[in-house]
Amino acid sequence: MTAALDFALPDALSAHEPPEARGLDRDGVRMLVSRGGLPPEHHRFTELPDQLAPGDLVVVNNSATLPAAVRLDRLAVHFSTAREDGTWLVELRRRTATASEPYQGGEPGEWLPLPGRATLRLLGRETPRLWRAALDRDVEAYLRAHGVPIRYSYVSRDWPIESYQTVFATVPGSAEMPSAGRPFSADLVTALVSRGVGIAPITLHTGVASPEKDEPPYAERYEVPEHTARQVNLVREGGGRVVAAGTTVVRALETAVGADGLVTASAGWTGHVVTPETGVRAVTGLITGLHEPRSSHLMMLTALAGREPLARAYEAALQERYLWHEFGDTHLILMSEW
Repeated sequence: MTAALDFALPDALSAHEPPEARGLDRDGVRMLVSRGGLPPEHHRFTELPDQLAPGDLVVVNNSATLPAAVRLDRLAVHFSTAREDGTWLVELRRRTATASEPYQGGEPGEWLPLPGRATLRLLGRETPRLWRAALDRDVEAYLRAHGVPIRYSYVSRDWPIESYQTVFATVPGSAEMPSAGRPFSADLVTALVSRGVGIAPITLHTGVASPEKDEPPYAERYEVPEHTARQVNLVREGGGRVVAAGTTVVRALETAVGADGLVTASAGWTGHVVTPETGVRAVTGLITGLHEPRSSHLMMLTALAGREPLARAYEAALQERYLWHEFGDTHLILMSEW
């Protein structure tokens, strides 16, 4: 592995199904723990309350996952992001024997007939991969009737939409699961609260994040409510840790933080990308999964953990055969000053 975390990920280390299908509870997955220059530690996610202290705050994403893939005979349409004018960003993918792959076809003005006698009109390319498109009916209602969860080739079969929801999911809108929240169970949340650890929500609706492309994330809709901003500021002022449950939470909070280090209530679209150069000001810890080589998420993790500690953590994860992707194991990063 290089310092840039350009490493080879063996297929055997991809989580091919939910942990429940592997005989585990949601919160029974493994948890790698990084603390600055200390050696990485190995735990179960059920031990998260023991890794935090009374007065700490865990900020979670309450976005619920949509069944955002609609399959045709040869193509699939992945609905990514709702726009304010009622159009959507969508990705066209060619169906394969196992899942799908990017499809470069399509023309502006083309009409695609979808199941249920719906029609999708391609308006124009937003990016090399995403189209602006309009469906002739309400998209979320249509997806509930005709969509399935987005699935990539490392997941060998379809799983119900419930497998892609977290215990915090209350606001529908994500194309793909905010997966760092998946290992939380109701019992684990109770254990955190009993220990004196706070829980506060933000909303960030994730778009498609196909692993075939080393691309920065697209602009996404978010909201940081007033009560969450207030809790973050109070915890930081009191010397506690603010631990983001997912890179989506980091993105939202770092969008809402001011030059004075205080988080304010805000909502809208964020294109903010956290890098070692931009740094982090709102959060002091992160619960996340294990990420693809060269992904933009690794720049965010480097900003939090530091390059060398993150490289050591990923070396340990590979050696100990942790599992990657949305159904895999977890990584708790705590900044070195705690």
